[in-house]
Amino acid sequence: MTNARRTVIVGGVAGGMSAATRLRRLNETDDIVVLERGPHVSYANCGLPYLVGGVIAEEGSVLLQTPRSLGARFGLDVRTRHEVTAVDPVRKVVTVRDLAADAAFELAYDDLVLSTGAAPVRPAVPGIDRALACRDLDDVGRMMRAIDEGAATAAVIGAGFIGLEMAENLVRRGLAVTVLEAAPQVLGPVDVELAAVVESALRAAGVAVVTGARVVGVRSDTVVLADGASVPADLVVLAAGVRPESRLAVAAGAEVSDTGAIYVDDHQRTSVPGVYAVGDAVAKRSPRGMRDVPLANTANLQGRRVADVLSGHASTARLTRGTAIVEVLGTVVAMTGDSERTCRLRGIDVRVLHSHPLDHAGYYPGAEQMSLKLVVDAADDAILGAQAVGGTGVDKRIDVIATAMAAGLRASDLANLELAYAPQFGSAKDPVNMLGYMAENLRDGRSRTVQWHELDEAVAGGARLVDVRTAGEFAQDAVAGALNIPLDELRARIAELGPSVVVYCAVGQRGHVAARILAQHGIDVRNLDGGIRTWRAAAGRSPAWRTSDH
Repeated sequence: MTNARRTVIVGGVAGGMSAATRLRRLNETDDIVVLERGPHVSYANCGLPYLVGGVIAEEGSVLLQTPRSLGARFGLDVRTRHEVTAVDPVRKVVTVRDLAADAAFELAYDDLVLSTGAAPVRPAVPGIDRALACRDLDDVGRMMRAIDEGAATAAVIGAGFIGLEMAENLVRRGLAVTVLEAAPQVLGPVDVELAAVVESALRAAGVAVVTGARVVGVRSDTVVLADGASVPADLVVLAAGVRPESRLAVAAGAEVSDTGAIYVDDHQRTSVPGVYAVGDAVAKRSPRGMRDVPLANTANLQGRRVADVLSGHASTARLTRGTAIVEVLGTVVAMTGDSERTCRLRGIDVRVLHSHPLDHAGYYPGAEQMSLKLVVDAADDAILGAQAVGGTGVDKRIDVIATAMAAGLRASDLANLELAYAPQFGSAKDPVNMLGYMAENLRDGRSRTVQWHELDEAVAGGARLVDVRTAGEFAQDAVAGALNIPLDELRARIAELGPSVVVYCAVGQRGHVAARILAQHGIDVRNLDGGIRTWRAAAGRSPAWRTSDH
């Protein structure tokens, strides 16, 4: 043991603990010390909102390990309530404060791994200290005490993934919930026409949603907005995003991004010799540059990879595409890669595909409709991103597309994937295959489409708008100014049309058939992508890349 190397790991959740346990499995003799500022290690922080909501009944269910169990099984020296306050990379020591004993000491290391995570963003407004984040079990305890003591109203500041999970679980506990979001939509990473579906689901469940809301104060039982409105809030939950906790890395001389994320190479090494970093504090490499992506999957993988590097084993870095999923009051939202908004703001020429398939064969009971969106590089057919909203089956479609992206498949290659089929699980033409068929048609020029945000411009430019649904569907809901010619009557009524036409139907399928008919009769025709369903979801909204705040 006299020749054993000592690895000190700062942070005992996700990436830090994955690094520690993997390192022990690879090397039985090293001295591995894990220092955690909080009272718990190796807990499932992604489950915390569901602990508040009572979906997870016992706190012990999210406590995966304890210092004692980690010591017994892995021979780790795990110390909770120990905060690292300084790093001296020249002497290779860290300064540690034992919070329980209120005493400081130095600890030498051969290798140092920073897994310091990310801290909630706290707006600088009066009274914000009353707002509770949902970062650890102490936060959960404070929320549950407030509810048990009679809190009846709640304001959730921030409508990202965590904010909406918290809103859902506070509704489960019987509170009247208001979600406050500074941006013009909920779920900022998701494009507006799909985010609108989630917002509608929130409102339908009784959640008040205020977008474009700037919080200027938090009082004893209200949250005050810039327009003077007051929102009732016995409980205030702060979910306005996170910021990398990189103070130790910066103090040690490590390079960080403009957002404070620690730069690491493909082996998780910082710019400081002997110092590595993993998890939410680290800037991730994506296909289009560096990103801050606070995801548990990525943190755990990086912890595993840094253990490989420290043990002298080959390690391969992974590009991060931000694949994520959340369920909000029965509506599932998932995404991978870049949004249309992100691509357009970067000046990328994209093709966009919307579809609204059933999760399994329509003739089999219980089929649910979902909304899928694929963003494709117009230059080379590369898949840039995908999003989905719906119920059952959303997760596996996004996972298939994320896997296809990792494998370098093109959008049209999705048509050739062989996916499991039985009527209760999918369709003979799976929704992912259908996206591939659509991508083929666009790539080869057999289809031309108009996006929901391009329709007004197309009509203003002289295109005749034609609704090819049935007369009954047209009577129930139609785009203003449209001419109704049902698809089955279209060939007989072509003479009623001019040289330029935009067709639409419910979701785009009949519109595609109509467009093929008209194109072969010499008409300049485009199909409204995603049909009236996509157009209606986005009604009254502007694409984010056209707004002044971008």
